[in-house]
Amino acid sequence: MMIYYHQNGMMTINVQLSEIINNFLQNYNIHVSLIVGEILAALIFFALAFVLGLIVYHLFEHYFTKWAKKTETTLDDEIIKNIKKPIYFFVILVGLLYGLDQLTVLEPYGFEIGQIFTIAEILLAVFIVTRIINVLMSWYAERLAKQRKKTIDNRILNVFKKFLHAIVYILGVVLILYVFRVNLSGVVIGLGVGGIAIAFALQNVLSDVFSAFSIYFDRPFEVGDYIVVEEHEGTVTKIGLKSTRVQLLRGEEMIISNHEIASGKVRNLRKMTRRRVDFIVRVSPKVQLEKLKEIPTILKETVEACKPAEFDMVHLREVGPFSYNFEVVYYLNTNNYKKFLDVHDQVNYAIRERFGKEGIEFGFQGGSRAV
Repeated sequence: MMIYYHQNGMMTINVQLSEIINNFLQNYNIHVSLIVGEILAALIFFALAFVLGLIVYHLFEHYFTKWAKKTETTLDDEIIKNIKKPIYFFVILVGLLYGLDQLTVLEPYGFEIGQIFTIAEILLAVFIVTRIINVLMSWYAERLAKQRKKTIDNRILNVFKKFLHAIVYILGVVLILYVFRVNLSGVVIGLGVGGIAIAFALQNVLSDVFSAFSIYFDRPFEVGDYIVVEEHEGTVTKIGLKSTRVQLLRGEEMIISNHEIASGKVRNLRKMTRRRVDFIVRVSPKVQLEKLKEIPTILKETVEACKPAEFDMVHLREVGPFSYNFEVVYYLNTNNYKKFLDVHDQVNYAIRERFGKEGIEFGFQGGSRAV
């Protein structure tokens, strides 16, 4: 809300109020000058604003705050906590403006006084908006930390918060220039041209910065996640404004720009909650048909005995010139690669042991793969 001083209309009402006060005093044989009536009228407005401000503050303190505590989220509690005092001062500011408006001695400076109070209102509004932004960012950071169940790096969020603050400050300055009746066409053109020049000069840097925001808010991966980027794979150690650092399996650190990693394909193995393992068991073609038909049952029993592997299926995929190829599939409820290898070792040894007991010879043994 912005209040501008109008010399016509409102001043007429003010003069009437001061005259009413003077007439009231004269009825009790109290003769004072007009300025006294104006001062009393100003004091009445000051007092009304003060009382109204206390009422508003009381509503926030005892009603809105209690209502907010009943909700599940703490966001509304923090917003009310941060805006109740600025709104109280806003009411006082309006009352002060109307109080000064009672004094005809200030009438020649009415326009300047209106500008001063409008600027004060703009600054107060900027303060309120920035406080709300701070509350929203803090709430989002706490919510993110609870979701991830660990402490998170808030540097990118702080940069985003400062970016929003800068936008609010710029809008506040533009509004203040408008109050002073400055021609904003040149300012807007200058900001536009300057912004385009800066954007072109810092195109790559800004691309990485906005990609960092995308990574932070979209969360395709986090620090500590094991990811695969093209032919490289490793653990994310740091997500910065310009680049992301990945500790590769071989030990070296790979630094990749945020734009490149955000625009490419990334496989996040830590997000995997269930691992599918399929592999081929090749059996010698010398195995008799009766024994060959028992192999699916043998493989099923062998895998089921290797906990925590969860058997899924086994089929004779193909009959080759040098082997019968059985496909075996099982699942593991883990994203730990080492645990997968430990279980798969157990499965391989168990199959070798069981085939030895059953007198089953292997064919040309193929590899295994995990999906």
